[in-house]
Amino acid sequence: MRRTVPSLVACLLLLAGCSSLQGTGDKGFVSGDGTVTQVVAADRDDPISLTGEDLEGDELSIEEFRGTPLVVVVWGSWCAPCRAEAPELVAATEDLGDDATFVGINIRDSSADQSKGFVRTFDVPYPSFFSPDGKAMLAFAGTLTPNSIPSFVVLDREGRVAASIIGELPSRTTLVEVVQDVADETADG
Repeated sequence: MRRTVPSLVACLLLLAGCSSLQGTGDKGFVSGDGTVTQVVAADRDDPISLTGEDLEGDELSIEEFRGTPLVVVVWGSWCAPCRAEAPELVAATEDLGDDATFVGINIRDSSADQSKGFVRTFDVPYPSFFSPDGKAMLAFAGTLTPNSIPSFVVLDREGRVAASIIGELPSRTTLVEVVQDVADETADG
């Protein structure tokens, strides 16, 4: 019996180390490292299509943002990194001005009121899809996972994925430079 207990403990420790929840903390989100991935124009897939409701319950379509680079921000009011980087994101919208537009995807908030509180607190100037079940993330399959929060996807003027940052924003400058690269590319071609 004494040999069984240490064996059982060893097996449990081994199994715990193989858990698919590693790196998710207690909130169930995947903590990316902020790595920037850029996609050259020739390798970009078809444009992203996404429609849904905004935080006010009005219809919102990602297609209405075509023509300039679009930064898609995945966030939740419960997400500590999202809260920490919100002032830098708001500043990035100001830095980029008319060179880009922004739209959010709010996931896993139980009510739009929570989301609206976040928007008011941080003076977020762009609209967001309200997707408490995270289904809006499916439009970005292959780029984002359903638990990629926070995340940023930069779409080119045609709505194709040009870049992504999975995890916390490395810096406001990083985001601005990535978006500016896409804006310069679209202005030239």
